Amino acid sequence: MQVESLVRDLAFILLMGAVVTVLFKWLKQPVVLGYIVAGFLASPHFHYLPSVTTESNIEFWAQLGIVVLLFSLGLEFSFKKLLNTGGSAVVTAMIIVIGMMCTGFAIGHLLNFSHMNSLFLGGMLSMSSTTIIIKAFTDLGLRQKKFASLVFAVLIVEDLFAVLMMVVLSSIAINNSVEGSELLMSVAKLVFFLIIWFLVGVYVLPSALNRIRRYLNSETLLIIALGLCFGMAVFSVYCGFSLALGAFVMGSIIAGMSYAESIEAVVSPVKDLFGAVFFISVGMMVDLNVIVEYFWPILLLSGVVIAGMILFGTFGMLITGQSLRIAMESGFSLTQIGEFAFIIASLGMSLGVLDPTIYPIVVAVSVLTTFTTPYFIRMADPVYGFVERHLPKRMHFLIERYSENANSESETRVLWASVLKRYVWRILLYSSVVIAIMLLCLKYVEPLLLEFSPGWGRFITSVITLLLMAPFLLALAMPASRKTERERLVAANAHFDVPLIVMTIFRLLLALGFIIYAISAIHSMRIGWIVGLLIFVVMLCTFSGRLRKRLQHMEMRFFDNLNERELRRSGKNNNLVSDMHLAFITVGYGCPFVGDRLMDSNLRKKYGVNVASIQRGGHTLLVPNGAMRIFPGDTLGIIGTDDQIESILPVIERIDDSEPDTPAMADVKLTKVQLSATSELIGKTSATGQLRDKYKVLLVAIQRPDGTYMHPDGTTLFEAEDVLWIVGSSESVEKMK
Repeated sequence: MQVESLVRDLAFILLMGAVVTVLFKWLKQPVVLGYIVAGFLASPHFHYLPSVTTESNIEFWAQLGIVVLLFSLGLEFSFKKLLNTGGSAVVTAMIIVIGMMCTGFAIGHLLNFSHMNSLFLGGMLSMSSTTIIIKAFTDLGLRQKKFASLVFAVLIVEDLFAVLMMVVLSSIAINNSVEGSELLMSVAKLVFFLIIWFLVGVYVLPSALNRIRRYLNSETLLIIALGLCFGMAVFSVYCGFSLALGAFVMGSIIAGMSYAESIEAVVSPVKDLFGAVFFISVGMMVDLNVIVEYFWPILLLSGVVIAGMILFGTFGMLITGQSLRIAMESGFSLTQIGEFAFIIASLGMSLGVLDPTIYPIVVAVSVLTTFTTPYFIRMADPVYGFVERHLPKRMHFLIERYSENANSESETRVLWASVLKRYVWRILLYSSVVIAIMLLCLKYVEPLLLEFSPGWGRFITSVITLLLMAPFLLALAMPASRKTERERLVAANAHFDVPLIVMTIFRLLLALGFIIYAISAIHSMRIGWIVGLLIFVVMLCTFSGRLRKRLQHMEMRFFDNLNERELRRSGKNNNLVSDMHLAFITVGYGCPFVGDRLMDSNLRKKYGVNVASIQRGGHTLLVPNGAMRIFPGDTLGIIGTDDQIESILPVIERIDDSEPDTPAMADVKLTKVQLSATSELIGKTSATGQLRDKYKVLLVAIQRPDGTYMHPDGTTLFEAEDVLWIVGSSESVEKMK
């Protein structure tokens, strides 16, 4: 009966969602709003229709929907993209979270809430909904826009902040104070596990999938992808984080692989199914009685969310050097609260510090702001146009000047930033691996060896731990900068050698500290210092060139796996001669030479590149001749230099963002038109009548008055009372009539 109830509820909400979303598509409204309306109609709060039997059933499907949606987002937003937009995203997210926390706290006091309720209210109002924005961008066709990637980065950073916020709020609720050590441990734990997931996934997954490449098809990829998605989500919960965070991390790892597009395609139907259930479940939480009773607080809080997110989001983007248009588009996209508001509210309820009336109010605010989100996203451009026209010229000049200065840096500063970034990331990555090895050995290996060999257990544990740590300690001790980079920095400014020396000393001391701590944790502090110093000296003395090359090879393999998708696309990993590369580029629908023959596209003459292969579906055409045509979706094997490939990439991959002016397939039909005695076509042929060029229709057959059919060959003359059977759109047929 439980299974039957589960299936019955799922069938009911999907059928309700299908009916309402078709209606919304007919009305040209965002589909996500249709899902919310369908959820309200299917909920127990709407008494004029049947409702679901068990709301927990829908909650189960909705949680799956969140996991799959976040996994799909990760597939489109790799770690590399997150790092490239990270600075802007972190600053913007901090401004939004701090600004909305303070605003929510003040509004809570205005509504006569207690200090604790006001604090939790501020937390609930500070988090935009990742899933709702993903769906809105998809429905509106905005996921490829520049501001969309910045918004996604802000949402990810907000999700990471939410984990820390829950720790802080829990500490305040229980102890009426913030435990600094607990907060610091939470931050360290989150960073540590993110890096470990990142390292293991990037180093292992691409290599493993490439080994079984011949056995992979759509079915196998779907099973592998969802297995990895749910597996990482469960592991994330085991580590003390959310299902959604684990799913996103796994998607981001896969996003850098060459299989990303294929996995995204096979996962898309699953995402659409469970995503629909999630948004329907949001609509089911709408209670008209609560909305009527708390109408003014709901309206006030909704206005605060919308205005606050626009203000703080736009300001945050401007501070980080984005243009006014990008900043406003980003701010107008963040005008809602979502799943984390419910999670924080549930936390407050479970701790017994949140007033029960706040939960339904927040749900109503979430639904209302979700409903308005697509409209505010659409309003961004018109409002920007209004602001640009009325903004004082001096202010407009200052914004543009600041944006240009923020995005332009001297060559030395760029080089120094690159070296510093590589230095920090190398320390974080290798330190995390070393810490993970120490934790595993101390928690699992040492007890096991002590059980089997009490006398030698500690010694064997220390040997195993040091052997496992050695490669990463040596890599940590290696210089993070290249010799040519150090020479350029010192040549630009003699004082640059001081921070380089300090960085080298810090790396060596950190590696020494790890060795001493590992031995001390197994034996004693005295033994740790003595043996640690000796081992460290021996390691430095035996650090051969061969070992250095081996470590560099491991590091190169890691970064190749990380950028596998980008390297395959740009061809930088397929060296031929000199700086020539073989790049695989997918033809977009906006490519200017779609439909042209290779000889007519003039790729060699215009861009200096050669086409070595064309992959179309499951077939690969090697060394195509000049008569081969180029179609959307083809993957071209392009041979050229770095500059040539970089210049042709946006041309071939161009996406047609313009509104389609061609009729839909359903509008194309076979119909008949009878010629009157005064028709201008009488006495003409299909060629001289210009049916194709003038009317955009295809003549299929001619029916004579005696009932006989003729298949026109271009020489058949039209006669009065002929019935012409034609194919065309409704508009072209009416024009011909």
